[in-house]
Amino acid sequence: MAAKKKRRLVIRTVILTVMTAAVIYTLYANFTKESRSKVSAGDRAPDFVLEDLNGDKHQLSSYKGKGVFLNFWGTWCKPCEREMPYMNNQYKEFKDQGVEILAVNVGEPEFLINKFVEKHGLDFPILKDKNKDIMNMYGVFNLPATLLVNPQGEVIKVEEGELTEQKIREMMESIKPAKGS
Repeated sequence: MAAKKKRRLVIRTVILTVMTAAVIYTLYANFTKESRSKVSAGDRAPDFVLEDLNGDKHQLSSYKGKGVFLNFWGTWCKPCEREMPYMNNQYKEFKDQGVEILAVNVGEPEFLINKFVEKHGLDFPILKDKNKDIMNMYGVFNLPATLLVNPQGEVIKVEEGELTEQKIREMMESIKPAKGS
């Protein structure tokens, strides 16, 4: 009988220790996530190279002189899905005015991304962040997330959450290069 009680006490102690460690880690992760290298307005946009669905490489710094609407998204994200047609409409209007959209899919299989792109008839580059390295580099935690990068390569705005078409239009207008630049 005493051995059973002792074993139960050891098991309970182990479970309590594991649960306490999990709570401490969760609290630490939540309280420090804002301070962990989150890119914000005024920062230089960290450079990266990602492949699109055609196998072409896109390096952010190669878009210097253009405004970049950098969007992080997933096929499972309903707000992402709702804003994509708006982004596509505005891309058609602004692409000849020096504004580029780079839509970074975070960690999904290529066949899912292709189905999504075909379903919505998207024309802008869809980049694959297979291991979420770029998402983590930019400190993106919630999807959708959009960063506006001006023609000089500086982040001027970070917006989390779903965007309306009017908001996307205003954002693209704000990063359009000045005439004669």
